[in-house]
This record gives sequence, structure tokens and C-alpha cells, in this order.
Amino acid sequence: QVQLVESGGGLVQAGGALRLSCAASGSTFSAYNMAWFRQAPGKEREFVATIIRSGSTTTYGDSVKGRFTISRDNAKNTVYLQMTSLKPDDTAVYYCAASSRSYSRDPNDYAYWGQGAQVTVSS
Repeated sequence: QVQLVESGGGLVQAGGALRLSCAASGSTFSAYNMAWFRQAPGKEREFVATIIRSGSTTTYGDSVKGRFTISRDNAKNTVYLQMTSLKPDDTAVYYCAASSRSYSRDPNDYAYWGQGAQVTVSS
């Protein structure tokens, strides 16, 4: 079982950048595919990005493609989400998630979740 803790959220102006981190503990980090999801008030949880165990393959949601970058450092047991050209529509709670089985856009495929980090983008 893996425990996940996000950090790096905050308030940023439109057009700015922010980097989220998700530190994992309790299990072998490199055994998990990792993902970021987000949820805005009144909306469903939305897929943001995912990265395979080795870090060699990534997939992005259409709304963030070209602006966000997911990466991981298996030596530091951490996955990152670099966000650039932020827009007010990016405002949400961002969650990292881990799956030992799936490389997927579906949040139901992820068994382990962090507590979330608030990102607010002002116009």
C-alpha cells in the first residue's frame, strides 16, 4: 500500500506557472503508474495526466496538453506536475493517484489517492 501527499498548490495569476509535487511512501514507488486528476466545485473529477512506471510514457488530457508536464523521480519517490500558461479554468483541487495495475485516464482504475492540493488561478 502506498501513501501519497501533494504539495505546491496555491494562488497564481492567469498566465503564470506552478509546480505540484506528490511524495509517495509505504511501498515501492516504481511499481506504480501515477496520475494527476483535478476536481472543480460542482464538476466531476477530470483526468489531467498520467505517467508510466519507468517514466518513459506520458498521456495528457486535452484541456492541458501543451501546457502541463508530468514527470517522476523514482529515486525520490515523487511525481510532479509542472503547470504553465495557467488559466482561471484550471482552478481546482488537484489529486495525485497511484495504480499498480492500470495505465489509465479512468479515476476508477486508481486505488490510492492523496488528500489534494488547491490551485487557484485569478484572472
